[in-house]
Amino acid sequence: MSDNFEMVIDRGRLRRKVTFWRVIAVVLAILVLLTMISPAGPVPTPYVARITISGIIMENTARDENIRSLAKDDRAKALIVHINSPGGGSTASEQLYHAIRKVAEEKPVVITMGSLAASGGYITALAGDHIVARETTITGSIGVIMQYSHFGELMDKIGIGSEQVKSGKLKGDPDGLHPMGEEARAVFQSMIDDSFDWFTGLVADRRQIDLEKVKKLSDGRVYTGRQALSNGLIDSLGGQEEAMGWLVVEKGISDDLPVIDVDKSRKELLMEEFFNSIMGKMPFNEVLSLDGLISVWQPDNY
Repeated sequence: MSDNFEMVIDRGRLRRKVTFWRVIAVVLAILVLLTMISPAGPVPTPYVARITISGIIMENTARDENIRSLAKDDRAKALIVHINSPGGGSTASEQLYHAIRKVAEEKPVVITMGSLAASGGYITALAGDHIVARETTITGSIGVIMQYSHFGELMDKIGIGSEQVKSGKLKGDPDGLHPMGEEARAVFQSMIDDSFDWFTGLVADRRQIDLEKVKKLSDGRVYTGRQALSNGLIDSLGGQEEAMGWLVVEKGISDDLPVIDVDKSRKELLMEEFFNSIMGKMPFNEVLSLDGLISVWQPDNY
């Protein structure tokens, strides 16, 4: 009798599990259908927009247009730009800077820095009205660099030569086959110097620091967030909470407004929210989600 009773209980449990996953499958199918027929569009309520700039900064017309469109979005009351980047192309960083400044002409923009916001990442940060970094954020690296390799000596050793026919003696330099000549070096140095003058001028203007002081800070070194604060390169230490606090206190932005990532479409956000709600119920999810550098106490016996 007890065996039959246990079998009934087990069957009930199995039915509930099957029913649960059937419901999940149906909901997922509905969400997929909705995202297929519902185009991405503006957020329907007032909000604080947030974008993330990560990795190497390269030219990205779609990204820059998306940022500029926020200037015309009346529902977006402010913009938070989170940066975790070592920089990238000087022109790409300049374009990104101008896209963010376009938004800043219409509404407040605050920058938060993650682990790294150096060189072109710092150029991007300068577009904000207020810059917040972590105490250990790596930032600065104010400067411009050009690197190339040449294999001429190696080719000579193995008996391979090269010939060039060109319209001018500086055309195609550096070519990677010969050492750079002094005249070519002077040309490229002048380009580096001009870009460096633009960078340091931007720092002096945006951070309201004397240009001579900026040049002393601009020997290419990086700074921690604490050092950057003491040198006037950022405004405060913290993260998004501190960034929102500045928006509320200094710019009158309501602290009830939702912060919404706008570098993803509404379809992506809907799917992400659904999967996060499911994965959040999975056992060991928090343990398995660790990545990157971590600070953790670990006994010697383990």
